[in-house]
Amino acid sequence: MYLSKRLMDGGQLVIGVDSINEYYDTKLKKDRLAYLKKYDDFSFYQVDLADRDGFNQIFEYNKIDVVINLAAQAGVRYSIENPHAYVDSNLVGFVNVLEACRHYDVKHLIYASSSSVYGANQKMPFSTTDEVNHPVSLYAATKKSNELMAHTYSHLYNIPTTGLRFFTVYGPMGRPDMAYYSFTNKIVNGEPIQIFNNGDMMRDFTYIDDIVDGIVRLLDQPPQGNPDFDRERPVASESYAPYKVYNIGNNQPVKLMDFIETLEKHLGMEAEKEYLPMQPGDVEATYADIDELKRDTGFAPTTTIDEGLGKFVAWYKDYYNVK
Repeated sequence: MYLSKRLMDGGQLVIGVDSINEYYDTKLKKDRLAYLKKYDDFSFYQVDLADRDGFNQIFEYNKIDVVINLAAQAGVRYSIENPHAYVDSNLVGFVNVLEACRHYDVKHLIYASSSSVYGANQKMPFSTTDEVNHPVSLYAATKKSNELMAHTYSHLYNIPTTGLRFFTVYGPMGRPDMAYYSFTNKIVNGEPIQIFNNGDMMRDFTYIDDIVDGIVRLLDQPPQGNPDFDRERPVASESYAPYKVYNIGNNQPVKLMDFIETLEKHLGMEAEKEYLPMQPGDVEATYADIDELKRDTGFAPTTTIDEGLGKFVAWYKDYYNVK
């Protein structure tokens, strides 16, 4: 929603595509959509990316210059329970996106990868030059697969593709399955929050406005390919083909317990805490090296966790009528 708003405020025509599935509360999805439909420059198709014919019709009816694919089946733990949803959306759906870009002369594809691709890596901060060959969840494996698939299409068909490894995005109207949102729900309702790995976790929380700023900066910078690319010592984040991968994060990881204390402060409530061991698919820490994105675009996140959670809590109280 926030990216679409930013683009339309800048004079762009935006076509939205979403299946409106029931992975989480569809009311929230429909409320976001209702907000965007107030704009004359917005049109919407309720289509599943895995529906090849339905998706291709969107390109038949519209001249599309840039595709920003933020659609995916998200969630690390859910990928253990329902792996086929990830294959359908993140693999089949992404192939359909790539094929549409190929056949309809799209000038730039920007797509969401994930910090989860770093998997079992422990060197901090995570750099796009690091190997990412040891995923610890199917979700992470599908996101790494997206990067590989994008490179193939950049190589075969000269399609400029930019992958963004998002680091724990949060903010108003976000996903209810994310920790900050589910913690808030439980604290407000007097339920205990589950703290995994006994709270010994760190996350590079990135506020939605900063994410949007990074994407917008990349719109008119499709990768050109590096003519000096060394095939004997290849760097994973770039190529001789028009392909590039960036980290996009806050570059300031926060301890989980500090995050919870900040959330409690803005809610004016203390959480009842239940400490549990690490869950399958989780990682202890995420920390983004964003030097490449800064170098190429001037990207610099500005929202602190205190400011960001304050904005989220203010929205939450208004949206759910919490006094």
